[in-house]
Amino acid sequence: MKITYTLTDESPALATYSFLPIAKAFLNHADIKVETADISLSARILAQFPESLKADQRVEDALTQLGELVKTPNANLIKTPNISASIPQLKNAIKELQAKGYNVPNFPDEPSNEQEKVVKEKYQKVLGSAVNPVLRQGNSDRRSTNAVKSYAQKNPYRVTPFDKNSKSCVSYMKEGDFFDNEKAVLIESPTTAKIIFKDSSGQKVLKDGLKLEANEILDATFMDAQKLSEFYTEQIESCKKQGILFSLHLKATMMKVSDPILFGYAVKAYFKELFTEFKDELESLGVNANNGVNELLTKIESSPKKAEILAKYNEILEKSAKISMVNSDKGITNLHIPSDVIVDASMPAMLKNGARLWDKDGKECDANAVIPDKTYATIYEAVIEDLKANGELNPATLGSVSNVGLMAKKAQEYGSHDKTFVAPNDGEFLIIDSNDKVLLSHKVRKNDIYRANQAKFDAVQNWIDLGIERADLTGDKAIFWLDSKRASNKIMIDLVKKRLQERDKDIAILAPKEACLESLRLIRAGKNAISITGNVLRDYLTDLFPILELGTSAKMLSVVPMLNGGAMFETGAGGSAPKQVEQLVGENHLRWDSLGEFLALQASLEFYAQKQNSPKAKVLADALDSATSQWLDNNKAPSRKVGEDDNRTSHFYLSLYFARALANQSADSSIAAFFKPIADELESKQDSIRAEFNSAQGVKVDLGGYYKFDDSKAEAIMRPSKSFNAVIERIAKK
Repeated sequence: MKITYTLTDESPALATYSFLPIAKAFLNHADIKVETADISLSARILAQFPESLKADQRVEDALTQLGELVKTPNANLIKTPNISASIPQLKNAIKELQAKGYNVPNFPDEPSNEQEKVVKEKYQKVLGSAVNPVLRQGNSDRRSTNAVKSYAQKNPYRVTPFDKNSKSCVSYMKEGDFFDNEKAVLIESPTTAKIIFKDSSGQKVLKDGLKLEANEILDATFMDAQKLSEFYTEQIESCKKQGILFSLHLKATMMKVSDPILFGYAVKAYFKELFTEFKDELESLGVNANNGVNELLTKIESSPKKAEILAKYNEILEKSAKISMVNSDKGITNLHIPSDVIVDASMPAMLKNGARLWDKDGKECDANAVIPDKTYATIYEAVIEDLKANGELNPATLGSVSNVGLMAKKAQEYGSHDKTFVAPNDGEFLIIDSNDKVLLSHKVRKNDIYRANQAKFDAVQNWIDLGIERADLTGDKAIFWLDSKRASNKIMIDLVKKRLQERDKDIAILAPKEACLESLRLIRAGKNAISITGNVLRDYLTDLFPILELGTSAKMLSVVPMLNGGAMFETGAGGSAPKQVEQLVGENHLRWDSLGEFLALQASLEFYAQKQNSPKAKVLADALDSATSQWLDNNKAPSRKVGEDDNRTSHFYLSLYFARALANQSADSSIAAFFKPIADELESKQDSIRAEFNSAQGVKVDLGGYYKFDDSKAEAIMRPSKSFNAVIERIAKK
C-alpha cells in the first residue's frame, strides 16, 4: 500500500508545495511511499485532449486512474479541495492554457457541428463536481475531532449578534419545484432502461443503456420553468417593498447542468427590461444568462450599444430591489458569476453574520435568501427560526453535529450529469425498461428542467450501517434526515426501517427542517448529534454546522471508507481559496489553514498502520496526533494579516511539534534517536526560520498562472526558508 496525495487548485495547491515535502520526509521513516495525482482543473482539461498537444505537454488521466484505485482494498487517498468548475471558470482556464501554448479547443456553448459536439462532451467531463463522484466509492463520515472541538470552544470565533426584529428570511417555491414533482420507484429486478422525450412530432432517446440493479431507488422530477420565473419576480418585488436584499443561493458547481439554468432565470428576471429591450443585440453577441452578468458586461464591450445597455443595467440596479454583493468595492453582484455564490458556503456565512449580507455600499443588510427548490431550503429556514427564537449561537458552549452521508456509487448526484435535460417542447419524459415498461413519466412544458437519479441498494445499505455504527460508537443521538412527503425519501425510509429492525436499533427519522431544529436544540444544550443524510444534504450540512460551530468547515475530519475496503481522507473546504490566492499574489501572504491536511494525513497513517500492520506507521500517526493538538493549543494557525505568520510558518511549527513528539515517544527507539537532534535544531532555530518566512512577505509575486502554476516559481514562493528546507532534506534522507 502507498499513500496517494492529490494535486489540485488555488490555495490548497499552493499549500501543497510547502507541506508535501514535509510529509514525504517524515513518512520516509515508516517506509511509506507517497505518490501524487494531478486532478487540478487544468490537468483534467489537458487529459481530455492528448491529440491536440505536443508529446511533452500531455498528462496522464489521473482522475480515471484514481477512479480505478478507489475500487481496490489498497486505496489510501488524501484529497485536497479542487475547483468544481462553472462554465466561466472553465473558459478562463482554457484561455490561460492556450496562452501558455497548449492547443486545447475553445468550449462551444452551442455546438454547430459533430466535432464541436465531441469537444463539448469532453468538457462536460471536466465541468462541475466531476471529481467527487469518481473518487467517492464509499459513504462519508465527517466530524470534528476532539482536539479541534476543544480548541474551538476555548477560542470561539467572534459571534455577530442576531437582531430578533430581523427581516431576513429564506424563500422557496410553494409549488412546481423539484420537490413537488418528484416520482420514484424501487427497482424489482435488474434491467436496462432508457430516458426518452415524446412530443407531437414523435419521440427521441435521450439516454440509453441505463443499468438498473435490483432494489435500487430510481427517481425523477422536473422544475416548472414558468413557475420558477414567476417565483423570482415575486421575490424581487417582495425585497423591494421590504427594503431587504435579493440574494440568490444555488449550487451551480455540483449541480452543473440544472443549477446554472436556474441561475440564468434569476438573471433574466432581475434584468428583465434589459433582456427585453436589447434582445436582438444580446443574442447576436452570444450572451448566455446562465453564465451570469459578468459575461454580459464582458461581451457588450464590443457592442455599439454598450453605452445604452450599461445605462439600462445601472438604471435597473437603482430602481429594482437591492441586490446582495459578492464584492461591493468591485461592483460584483450576487448574479455576476454562478460559481461565486455556492449555497452550502454562502448560506452558513450569512447565518453566522447575524443573517445579514452586504449591499453595493458595503453596508450589512437583512436579506431574502432565495433558494427555489424547497427540498433543502427548509434547513436554512429552520436556522433562522431558531435564531429568532433563541438568539445567536455561542460556539464556546455548542455541541457538534457530525454527518454520515450517502454518496457511494454516485448516489443522488442531482442535476449534475447526463440524466438532466431541458424540455425542447411541450411533451413527456419517460423512463422505460428493457421490457418497454414505463418506470416513471412526467408531462412537462417547453423549457422545464428535468432530472433523473439513482441510488444503488448496496450503497444505501452501507450508509445505513455506517450511521448505526457511528451512533453505537459515540452514544450520540442520531437522526436520519428523510421526508416522507418526498417520493424517493419515502422508499428510503422503508429501507431504513427494515434495516433498523434487522439490527434491533432505534434511530429517529425526521424531515430535514424538523431534524435541523432538533439538532440545533441538542447542540445549544452542549450535546452532540449525528446527521445521517443523503448526498446533497451531506454536502450542505458539512459546511453549515462546522461554520456555525467552528467558524469554518476547513477543520473537519472527512473519512470515506470505500465499499471495497480502501479509504479516502478529504482535507476540508476550499470556498475562500480564490481570495486567498489574490492575497498571496498581492502580498506574498497565504492564509490558507492546513489543519485539514494534518488531520487527513494522521487518519491516513492510522489506516495504513492498521491495514499493513505497520508499527512504525502507528508511531508516526500517534506523534502527528500529538503534534496537531500542540499546534492547536499554541494557536499556530495562519494569520490573515501580511507580515504575520502564514501558512508556511504554520507548517514549520507542525514539523517542530511532530519531530519533538517522535523524539519523545518510546515505542521505536531508532525513530526517537533520529528525531531528537532534529527537534532540538528546529527549536533552536525557530526565530531565525520564522524571520526567513515572514521577511519574504509584503511584496507582489508571480505564480506563472492561476489555473496552472509554474512549478518552479510556486515552489520558490512557498519554500522561502533555506534553513528549514535544509532540515527537511536531512529528514528525507533518513
